Amino acid sequence: MSSVDTRDDMRTPLDTGTRLAYMRTFQAYERTPMAWIRTALYVISFGFSISKVFEFLQKGRNDAAPILGPQTVGVVMIAMGVVSLTLYTLQHWRELRALRAQCPGLPRSMSGATGVLLALLGLGALLGVLVRA
Repeated sequence: MSSVDTRDDMRTPLDTGTRLAYMRTFQAYERTPMAWIRTALYVISFGFSISKVFEFLQKGRNDAAPILGPQTVGVVMIAMGVVSLTLYTLQHWRELRALRAQCPGLPRSMSGATGVLLALLGLGALLGVLVRA
């Protein structure tokens, strides 16, 4: 026997130890995006808050808004959160596809779906801020 994997395209079932190792890897793949989601959500909500607070404070004034004012910083933060969340969600799906190629039958990714929903929410926040700007 050679040391190369000879399972013949996953036709033979995995033993219990190997199956559990794949499940642990899958669970680690689910925890990592949740950290990215949490961080991106903080950045999006903080950017939205900055934008809305300074919009409220500037409402009664007739001052011209500076180019790199709080409104712009808020928009940049929201965009940064949405972009990072979108890029990591794509990477997460790519990693899971590679894992499923080795171990079919793994459960669906709930953190991937959560990432997509929160990216859409972030896009809504970005559009809301840009429309009011």
